[in-house]
Amino acid sequence: MVGRNSKAFSAATRLDTKEQSPDDVYGTPENFLEVEVRNARNHGTGRNMYTTYEIICRTNIPIFKLMSSMVRRRYSEFEWLRDMLERETSRVTIPPLPGKVFTNRFADDVIEARREGLERFMQIVAGHPLLQTGSKVLVPFIQDPNFDKDMYSA
Repeated sequence: MVGRNSKAFSAATRLDTKEQSPDDVYGTPENFLEVEVRNARNHGTGRNMYTTYEIICRTNIPIFKLMSSMVRRRYSEFEWLRDMLERETSRVTIPPLPGKVFTNRFADDVIEARREGLERFMQIVAGHPLLQTGSKVLVPFIQDPNFDKDMYSA
């Protein structure tokens, strides 16, 4: 009895799979989205000094206007984006940004830690289907080099 049930189980759980070609295995996925935050750069001097971060986006998701883009944004613009995303939807919990830094904010390790936090934030919000389709600011923030937050503020 045990043997017969084992054969039935084995036959029921075996999947009929087709042989995959190298294109199937290594080709471009049906939908993909890659967002990187990199290449932090300091600007200005003294009290007017600030850091910008490069946002690289590669995707084939139709809501994004460009398959590949690169823009630069300041931390204050990420703060604005997060605030706008929270205003636009109550159905999605917007993740936190890395915290404000008040001392040594231009030290390499501080900038790198912030960059990593901004990248995690962008990967989460850009990858969320409700934010991709429901936000008026997300795609332009990621892809438009001439983005102006004043055009979106109420």
